[in-house]
Amino acid sequence: MSDESYDHAAVEARWQEAWDDAAVYRTPDDVEDPTYVLGMYPYPSGKLHMGHVRNYTITDAYARYRRMRGDDVLHPMGWDAFGLPAENAAKERDTNPRDWTFDCIDTMKGQMESMGFGYDWDREVATCTPDYYKWNQWFFRRFHESGLVDQRDADVNWCPSCETVLADEQVEGEEELCWRCDNPVEQRELSQWFLQITEYADELVDYIDELEGWPDSVRQMQRNWIGRQYGTRLPFAVGDADDPERHGTVEAFTTRADTVFGATFFALAPDHPIAEELAAEDDAVHQFVHHEADPDGDEPNGVETDLVATNPVTGDELPVFVADFVLSDVGTGALMGVPGHDDRDHEFASKMGVDIDPVVAPEPEDWDGESVPDAPDVSESAFTDDGVLVNSGKYSGLDSETARERITADTEGAEEATQYRLRDWGISRQRYWGTPIPVVHCDDCGPVLVPEDDLPVELPEFVNTTGNPLDAAEEWKQTTCPDCGGDAVRETDTMDTFVDSSWYFLRYVSPDLEDAPFDQPQANDWMPVDQYVGGIEHAVMHLLYSRFFTKVIADEEGLEHREPFTNLLAQGMVQLEGEAMSKSKGNTVSPQRIVEEYGADTARLFMMQAAQPERDFDWTEEGVRSTYRFLTRLKKLVEAFDSEDADGEARTASERSSGDEPRDGDRDAVAEYVASETEAAVAVATEEYDDLTFNVALRQAQDLVGTLRSYRDYADDVHAETFERGLNVAVRLLAPVVPHLAEELYDELGGEGFVAEADWPGAEADRETVRERRNLVENTREDVRQIVDVAGIDDPERIDVVVTPEWKYDALSIAVESDADNLISELMGEAHIREQGDAAASYGQDLQAEREALSLTLDPETEYESLVAAAWLIEREFDAPVRVVRAAEADDDVATKAEPGRPAIDIVE
Repeated sequence: MSDESYDHAAVEARWQEAWDDAAVYRTPDDVEDPTYVLGMYPYPSGKLHMGHVRNYTITDAYARYRRMRGDDVLHPMGWDAFGLPAENAAKERDTNPRDWTFDCIDTMKGQMESMGFGYDWDREVATCTPDYYKWNQWFFRRFHESGLVDQRDADVNWCPSCETVLADEQVEGEEELCWRCDNPVEQRELSQWFLQITEYADELVDYIDELEGWPDSVRQMQRNWIGRQYGTRLPFAVGDADDPERHGTVEAFTTRADTVFGATFFALAPDHPIAEELAAEDDAVHQFVHHEADPDGDEPNGVETDLVATNPVTGDELPVFVADFVLSDVGTGALMGVPGHDDRDHEFASKMGVDIDPVVAPEPEDWDGESVPDAPDVSESAFTDDGVLVNSGKYSGLDSETARERITADTEGAEEATQYRLRDWGISRQRYWGTPIPVVHCDDCGPVLVPEDDLPVELPEFVNTTGNPLDAAEEWKQTTCPDCGGDAVRETDTMDTFVDSSWYFLRYVSPDLEDAPFDQPQANDWMPVDQYVGGIEHAVMHLLYSRFFTKVIADEEGLEHREPFTNLLAQGMVQLEGEAMSKSKGNTVSPQRIVEEYGADTARLFMMQAAQPERDFDWTEEGVRSTYRFLTRLKKLVEAFDSEDADGEARTASERSSGDEPRDGDRDAVAEYVASETEAAVAVATEEYDDLTFNVALRQAQDLVGTLRSYRDYADDVHAETFERGLNVAVRLLAPVVPHLAEELYDELGGEGFVAEADWPGAEADRETVRERRNLVENTREDVRQIVDVAGIDDPERIDVVVTPEWKYDALSIAVESDADNLISELMGEAHIREQGDAAASYGQDLQAEREALSLTLDPETEYESLVAAAWLIEREFDAPVRVVRAAEADDDVATKAEPGRPAIDIVE
């Protein structure tokens, strides 16, 4: 084997087979300390990409870590197997979606296994199988029975290319493109099945604050999507000049009732019933409604009507427009236009020549709470903030919040109201490869649910045709009505595939259960998912729908948890040369090639050490090669230790530094340093694994390996137990991310069983102490480097490192704790400090000047011991003996320069 490689293929194949034979990752049903770790399951597209590999390495590493910490871990995998891409691929290849999907699953599963992912494959699910989608249909029935399902005609998002309806969340960008094919989306009116997610709107938004383990960005995206607004419904009488109340009362929702005195027009949506009535009798309105209105246009547009709307607060009659920026499904489909205080209204009023009146002014800095400030100039732009009312009758001089409350209370017919951006979830899709909606249509009975005993309604054979293939499945469509026994026709729409993923995490708990979608007691034990990992692109689709499903299931089926995921990590993208990998850009890297050339462990380690999981990072071939070289060096380090006699006496600390006797029998200062770094690595890496900051945890393991290599190269004879402990710890710290090689090395080091089931190494080191000790050592080494460089010392004869005297540490402690104005006076109140004379006064002045930035350091004895243990590093770097001495043992002119955390350096040429 060359210095640049090891036989990764043999190592990985050997341990994958061993894990499989021993069923290492099988999760028992009855557990005491459950931890549920889950990555968003993939759509089986045919091959893994690097985004998949990163996502699933994150969950695999965390699952392995929790298992080594003693948890019972559920870490399953399945397939989001329904969807239009499979249907399109089948049409293009003249096959059927099922065969295509399962071929893709076989390929991707093999790739996952080659990556060493520790899944419990006994719990695998594929949503396209009847034993899974039966329960989608079962949930449809339960939701229907609970009044959470209805069918109605609605304007829907229609993708002509995909020939199917899209949910609002599946229409992307200002250009409103299909999330699947990037083609423009149209509006059509179709009969659709809806799940009434709006019934849970308040709970969905209220619970967001409790999702403390979720990224703030995702929580805010959900808040924005639900879009809850508190405001007022104001009743405007709408009519014409002859009869101002001809069309009755039209309510307008506003969050700014304080601006009602600035309303100068009233606007209706193009499909508002009054607008449609006007379009039938007014050519101009007809032309606008049917030919000119463009809700997606860059600027608001509209047409004035002959109607007027009476302001319920002022009594003013306002001109009524039909405007395309007013939407029928937002608020009431009508609004009062206040151009002085709303940007969109201002743009529309400027275009249409409508008055723009200011009625809210910025609150002056010296405002007394009673006077009325000057009105702002709103001719060029609106003033949109809260402020103080002006030009508002008896309400002038009130602040905006108070005015809103009083105007609402004073106005007849006005009432507080809440409005949502969230709309009911339309789940009807006009395609084949999805869950059949369990409904039959009877001429006499109308739509009738398929009885539970007749579930699942299975898909018929695929018919390669345009449009919805289920419409062409005549034999399958024809059935009998469950209620009257007469002729009926099956529903040919299938469910949105987000239904599949809204509860799949529950099915993993009991995937083979035949009489229920999940085992409730087991689900109560395992749920909620402790750690969920996936892309942020699912923030307002999958994650919102999953929360909705979980709440309904809690209400209807007795699940004890109302939220599905405790902690969420949205992983960053894998990039190449600064751009996200994409087939269309031709900048992808094949995971299979990387596994073949460098091994799965190399790919896993490179990705996990490159950046924190939630951040994007650049894939580089040199980075992969460097990672492979590190693993090769680690393997050789273990092999070398395993093959040589490492029990010889190590050189004593007195031969190199302070003259202390070696501790722990024959363990000298150098071995003490290696032992302390081993414990430090465990302490830091454990916290970082807990926080999923794998890159920091891995750096600890890699630095420990570097320390062990340096120790081996430096010492005549390493301390065998210390060295072996270091190797064993390094291997276990790497095991969650580099599982195959870790098993190999753990075995070579004589470990019992599998490292995947081994105990996580323990350590008593305090992380803050570790940080201070490491900073001390590194700062001291840097000070030596600077002195050598500035003084031009080529060959130092000896290096002395002098530790701070006790009195300076005591002075620092007093300064840190003191709040006295005169610190020096307080310091001089201590006799042992005052005895230092001018040195104490000078040091006190330094502390006084820097007291805001002061912090405690290691105490002098710990500082001394830490430097004694690390002296070999300085000795090795500069090829000179190093002495670590206490201030009392050093020359006064050197000792006086030593300070806490900053020893004095004396270099003898």
